Amino acid sequence: MKKEDQPYLYLVLFHVVIGALGFLLPFTAKIYGYSIFIYGVYYIIKKQNRNNEALIAAAYVVGSEVFLRMTGGNPLYEISKYGVMVFILIGMYYSGFSKGAVPYWIFLLLLVPSVIISTFTLNFDTNIRKAIAFNISGPVCLGLASLYTFRRKIALAEINNVLLSMGLPIITCMVYLTFYTPNVQDVVTGTQSNFQTSGGYGPNQVATILGLGMFIFFSRVILDSKTKFQVILNLIIALNITYRGMLTFSRGGMITGFLMIVLLLVFLYFKSNFGGRVKLNYIIVLLMGAMIATWSYTSFQTGGLIDKRYANQDAAGRVKKSQFTGREEVAQNEINTFLKNPIFGVGVGKGAEVREEETGIKVLSHDEITRMLAEHGSLGIIALLLLFFTPLVLYLENKFNMFLLCFVAFWFLTINHAAMRTAAPAFVYSLSLLNVQLGFPKKKSIVEGE
Repeated sequence: MKKEDQPYLYLVLFHVVIGALGFLLPFTAKIYGYSIFIYGVYYIIKKQNRNNEALIAAAYVVGSEVFLRMTGGNPLYEISKYGVMVFILIGMYYSGFSKGAVPYWIFLLLLVPSVIISTFTLNFDTNIRKAIAFNISGPVCLGLASLYTFRRKIALAEINNVLLSMGLPIITCMVYLTFYTPNVQDVVTGTQSNFQTSGGYGPNQVATILGLGMFIFFSRVILDSKTKFQVILNLIIALNITYRGMLTFSRGGMITGFLMIVLLLVFLYFKSNFGGRVKLNYIIVLLMGAMIATWSYTSFQTGGLIDKRYANQDAAGRVKKSQFTGREEVAQNEINTFLKNPIFGVGVGKGAEVREEETGIKVLSHDEITRMLAEHGSLGIIALLLLFFTPLVLYLENKFNMFLLCFVAFWFLTINHAAMRTAAPAFVYSLSLLNVQLGFPKKKSIVEGE
């Protein structure tokens, strides 16, 4: 191991220790959670956001959110979204925001009518403030972060810093899951999403953040490993995150992470010269071999149940009737609600109440797209179209952001199976709007310090 590898190794080991302490001494998770938000504010103010420290702090909050939720370390359940917004606002104070971000001002304005409607339509016994905040905090977080990132010039090295900041607490989550479920065979008995292998928390959210972590560390293997030691270390981390993600038996997050890796490799392949493609061929073979080995090990540990899960079969090998565990019924209900209220929708948070009245079942939406249709009506359609097409237009302007399509894919696929329950899809989407400058002077890594 070279001397330059030590800071990175120590940073990784620090987060491994936090994960272990979170399990062995649960109160430390609370200390960790509070420290993130306190230090984040201090860090941005001290640096005066000269190198987009707001993004680094916000990324760390995003990466730590699921771990803090499963360990009770979050001061408030939804605080990560608000933490991202506070950090971004402080960043705006020092560095301003894009005056050209008109699509996102429009997006935020399009959310207002349904918020107003909900104050009149929500049931009398509903906590109106909580109902609105729960459903609108994700879109507002996305809009605010996008105002900051829209066409903001940034060096590729800075994006790698932001992704590393997001990835480090995901290592913590992975380690906690390893302590929580040391013997996989004892708890994996079927092909449904498994709470025991997800730290006792929602498998969907856990798989979402682990799928993102898988992408982050695979991307570091390809783009930001300066020595062979770092290549090996990043590969080990990526494969362990992949293994723990597959053990959740929640498919959406892991499939999304895998598709992000494919998009990145395709982008790099077409942008590389002949020599670069030869190197990429070796990397692709290495990654494919490592993924196949990880899948085989997971299959062995689960007695082949993971194979049946991804083949949409039950433990007996019978094909399940529904591929989406009943979520398509919720989506259909929201489409029907939209057709009955096509202009302004039924109001933020009202969709779940309408569904309970019509079906007798109280269930929250997992699909942000159909939720936007039901609760925001035609204004929701316009808002979604703005979100989808704006980064694609920016891609035509600046094709150097190798992560752009990956980030948009993560946002779009995640909101289709996990809505915007976490801050991850909102923040990662905003990163797709950055104007990547490959010619910037090389920025120091957050491992090396400023």
